[in-house]
Amino acid sequence: MMHAWIPREFAFLDAHVPTLFVAFLLAAAAIWLIDKVLAAWGIYELVWYPALLRVSLFFALFSVFGLMVY
Repeated sequence: MMHAWIPREFAFLDAHVPTLFVAFLLAAAAIWLIDKVLAAWGIYELVWYPALLRVSLFFALFSVFGLMVY
């Protein structure tokens, strides 16, 4: 069931861009901010592999944004 207020794709410079690309960009921007906060708090010193935490947080957030679209 698609939401009426979110189109599946939109035109950007005469190219059809899927809405998931916008969700990807929003997730990347949000993860950048979350990464700065987690680094300032020293959370990355407590985890075994910080890069894995960053990637998993990105995929979790991107999945939430993707589920909001579809």
